[in-house]
Amino acid sequence: MSQPRLVSNRLLYGLLGCALSVGIVTPGPVARAQSAPTAALPDFTGIVQKNAPAVVHVEAKYSARRPKSAGGMPLQGVDPGQAEIFRRFFGMPMMPSPEEQAHTSLGSGFIISSDGYILTNNHVVDHADIVTVRLQDRRTLTAKVIGTDPTYDIALLKVSASGPLPAVTIGDSRLLKPGQWVLAIGSPFGFDYTVTQGIVSAVGRNLGARDQPSTSFIQTDVPINRGNSGGPLFNLQGQVVGINSQIYSDTGGYQGIAFSIPIDLAMNAVDQLKAKGYVTRGMLGVEIKPVDEDMVKALKLDTSKGAIVVSVSPDSAAQKAGLQSGDIILAYNGHDIVQGADLPPMVAMTKPGTTVPITVLHDGKEKTIDATIGTMPRDQNALSPMGKAAPSSGADALGLTVENVDASARSQLGLKTGEGVAIANVSGPVATQAGLQPGDVILMVNQRKVGSVEAFRAATAGVKPGDTVLLLVRRGDSSNFIALTVPSAKDE
Repeated sequence: MSQPRLVSNRLLYGLLGCALSVGIVTPGPVARAQSAPTAALPDFTGIVQKNAPAVVHVEAKYSARRPKSAGGMPLQGVDPGQAEIFRRFFGMPMMPSPEEQAHTSLGSGFIISSDGYILTNNHVVDHADIVTVRLQDRRTLTAKVIGTDPTYDIALLKVSASGPLPAVTIGDSRLLKPGQWVLAIGSPFGFDYTVTQGIVSAVGRNLGARDQPSTSFIQTDVPINRGNSGGPLFNLQGQVVGINSQIYSDTGGYQGIAFSIPIDLAMNAVDQLKAKGYVTRGMLGVEIKPVDEDMVKALKLDTSKGAIVVSVSPDSAAQKAGLQSGDIILAYNGHDIVQGADLPPMVAMTKPGTTVPITVLHDGKEKTIDATIGTMPRDQNALSPMGKAAPSSGADALGLTVENVDASARSQLGLKTGEGVAIANVSGPVATQAGLQPGDVILMVNQRKVGSVEAFRAATAGVKPGDTVLLLVRRGDSSNFIALTVPSAKDE
């Protein structure tokens, strides 16, 4: 691979000379315009001087093959046409060794409290044997993984040091607006404390990936590269508003579009990881689609805003609240649903058991119903305190998330009503190695037919580490039996 070149832009001086020349010879009106006050560009030096000591360089060391589910590129569940475009960067190996050999991956992080708590991305440290952080004063400390959440791509670390550590100030990502200046500090390609800047390009951006439907990203044009993952995104007040996570690229390098996890979402995860070692999310129990122009015409709607309900899971919060297929969700807990992708993050951030108002368009009339939000199944790959895999049982132990089969897919596959559940996400190493994929349909669990999410959960309720489960899986026109053995603690 060719080595990157450092290029000096000598055109700058020529352009500057031309500009000065124009300023001298241009007639009066233009000259007066040039003499008008110019808006000052932001000076980031104060932000960098204050916050750089709280940014850390993260090294994740692996003694053996890294699991396929750990920080892979490209993202699982991304639209097939974009499968090579979204990139998560956990760093570059320090030596060119095969995947099976020991290696070290590099990333970034930042200290959120003076007692040594550090935030980074889950994909930076996922399944690492040893994690160390290096501070700006060159101290290297061993970090303990307090807990991780693959769904939000968050990892909480803890280090011990003599005396308090410098910490960042947490801001409010909900106040961000497109066009605002933002700044990143990180270790791209191992170059510690590299500072890059840009603007917020968009907020509330949903990437359409099945493994992160609950995250609305901050989109920026801040240059982000390998090693930047897990680093902080600052606003002009020097407050952290996001965690740099991934880019949009068809080359593997930065191409002007980067995504950060909102700090509000991250800190919600931090509070839960500290308290119980894992993150819980709310679940409404609906399959939704965006409202497109054809729906607007067919239903004689005034706008394409909202999310249309395709199906409602039996015994879910949505069903108990009276939501029905065809209803259009216009607002959730007082927040408008501008596009369908707005709803999942809002529901996920809701504490299970909370009753929220939902405004829907039903049979052409608006009405508000109250729904008591349920609990989304936990991610089997998440790490709990002490860095061990969270105890898994039931459906979580298989590393699979399933959803009800929609009418269109059911028709294409020739399935009857109430037959099969679709795999929405594959998060566990056993299911991944077995070749299961999002879109596969599970027809039976241990020769027991399953036709809904609830039936699948009931059929897997007794599954525990060490058990083997036989699945009948349909893919396209063919079906096959696949056995999954849930790893026990000694296997891990």
